[in-house]
Amino acid sequence: MRSSPDCDVLVIGAGIFGATLALALKEHSSRIQLLDREPDLLRRASYTNQARVHRGYHYPRSVLTALRSRVNFPRFVADYSDCIDRSFEKYYAIGRFLSKTTAPQFSTFCRRIGAELKPAPRRVKGLFDSRLIEDVFVAREYAFDAVKLRQRLRAALLAAGIELRLGCMAIRVKPHGDCLSVMCCTATAEFSITARRVFNCTYSGMNHILSTSGLPVIPLKHEVTELVLLDVPDELKSVGITIMDGPFCSIMPFPPRGLHILTHVRYTPHYSWQDLPGQPYDEGDAILKRYSRQSRYPHMIRDAQRFVPGLKACRYVESMWEVKTVLPRSEVDDCRPIFVRQHQGLKNFTGILGGKVDNIYDIIEELKASDLMRV
Repeated sequence: MRSSPDCDVLVIGAGIFGATLALALKEHSSRIQLLDREPDLLRRASYTNQARVHRGYHYPRSVLTALRSRVNFPRFVADYSDCIDRSFEKYYAIGRFLSKTTAPQFSTFCRRIGAELKPAPRRVKGLFDSRLIEDVFVAREYAFDAVKLRQRLRAALLAAGIELRLGCMAIRVKPHGDCLSVMCCTATAEFSITARRVFNCTYSGMNHILSTSGLPVIPLKHEVTELVLLDVPDELKSVGITIMDGPFCSIMPFPPRGLHILTHVRYTPHYSWQDLPGQPYDEGDAILKRYSRQSRYPHMIRDAQRFVPGLKACRYVESMWEVKTVLPRSEVDDCRPIFVRQHQGLKNFTGILGGKVDNIYDIIEELKASDLMRV
């Protein structure tokens, strides 16, 4: 007699995408398991990022990405209102030199996608060096608190009866009759989980399980990135700033720590590599662990304070390190397309990748359109 699988759906990766997908799948299946190598939800890239809830402003070179962000923004803010930080004003400043977008172009772009934008008042413009900044705008953009979001999602998952397997790493996947078998390990044991359908939502680790399973890897670009936590001067505590569009920087409130987070297009990425089919695979976590982690904060802050002199009074707290992953085509126009691949080398094994928190809505719509939500 054929035995029933351990679950109908196994979701690998308990970041924002995996956790939210598991909740959405609950509408179609009663037996769902969510697995992650970390001891809790949202411990990796879902936490170590700028925490920006995008509204489209960031993507003047990719209208489709910008438009999707503008459309998804109010939905994410409404769904997770208790996890959103609205306590700051957000300014976008356009560089006079090296920017790929001029101030008039940026203004036209925002009107085109329907994103609210206003000229900054004189007191705000006074924060910037007008010799290097063409113009400054007030935008409506928020930050999310990953710790509050973790607590919110954990409660929702438990209330939905979704089984959490945390501190558990997926090693490889293989066919098991008309189901899939995923070999897993904890600190003390190895075991397998059988499921009718498996979703791979492991972001930078997406190719790890493909490689160990002898399946073709997905062409992806990875970067070891440094995100700097700062204590900013009082005049900037309720402010978020993005200087664009080119080799510039951004400083945003980071709600989980009550600090600001600084990134720089030139200095945040420390080391990059690509996963390519037919080439030896090097696992991202292993690269991150052996990377020297010599901070580039002095370079970041020296450049940032040229544009915002008040940043000279910042106090460095620490650097956070993570692997950032994008599809190679994002390098062309800074787009952030979603990736959904059904039957990723095996029947009912689906790979999922998103680059922004609001991408989860596009992914769920894509899964529904492809009838991948039903088991």
